[in-house]
Amino acid sequence: MTMAEASEPTTQIDSPVILVVDDDPGIQTLLSRYLREQGFAVVIAGDSRAFDAVMASGQSIDLIVLDIMLPGEDGLSIARRLDPMNRPPLIILSARGEDVDRIVGLEIGADDYLPKPFNPRELIARIRAVLRRGGPAIDPSAKSPPRADNRQYVGDFSIDAPMHQAFLHDKLLDLTRGEWQLLAFFLERPNRVISRDQIMDHLKGYERSAFDRSIDVRVTRLRRKIEENPTDPRYLVTIWGEGYLFVPAGRMPRVSDQMEEG
Repeated sequence: MTMAEASEPTTQIDSPVILVVDDDPGIQTLLSRYLREQGFAVVIAGDSRAFDAVMASGQSIDLIVLDIMLPGEDGLSIARRLDPMNRPPLIILSARGEDVDRIVGLEIGADDYLPKPFNPRELIARIRAVLRRGGPAIDPSAKSPPRADNRQYVGDFSIDAPMHQAFLHDKLLDLTRGEWQLLAFFLERPNRVISRDQIMDHLKGYERSAFDRSIDVRVTRLRRKIEENPTDPRYLVTIWGEGYLFVPAGRMPRVSDQMEEG
């Protein structure tokens, strides 16, 4: 879409607010016009100082689109210092197109990653998919009745959906937004083998590459938070060739493990 083809902004008062952090004037103009055309409100920041000023202003931000290649402090550095539990959802852009950038972005808690050059329609699809996520309610058939603290309990886990908090053995888990979303997804589907494609369809909601390994990265990160031994998981088990099995009560130790303990 060229700038001449863009219609006038149709932003409503209650439109989601997107903070675009990019120093390229062309990208700023394109995304500002295109996002407004699609019904979003847009705030632009060209570097880390402008970003900090926006965040300190009290402006309500629903999602951040953050370029890695910025003058001064780069985008990954900015992302690292954001509190993953309190910041808005984050989509990282990068002109480098290197897998390492993408993996690092996901490791530090980014909700999604898009290499430049990109189609604005794809960015819109990803923004909408991220904004749709949040903490889904747990299937009532798969949980125990809520206790006095209003958490929902599934096996060794409990979850406070409105607060986006999860607990293991009543201990609060320190999860990023992406890890929270993945755990909430599994808690809705306990004791079932779930394919990578099913997970990606739910968490991403747009067409992706067959070689997209972001789900595997997120599973690895989540295991580090919930497993005593991530290399021999009890809760989040890989079913080779099929996907993942989430066992909220924990699978039984293998016979060899029991013999060693005895």
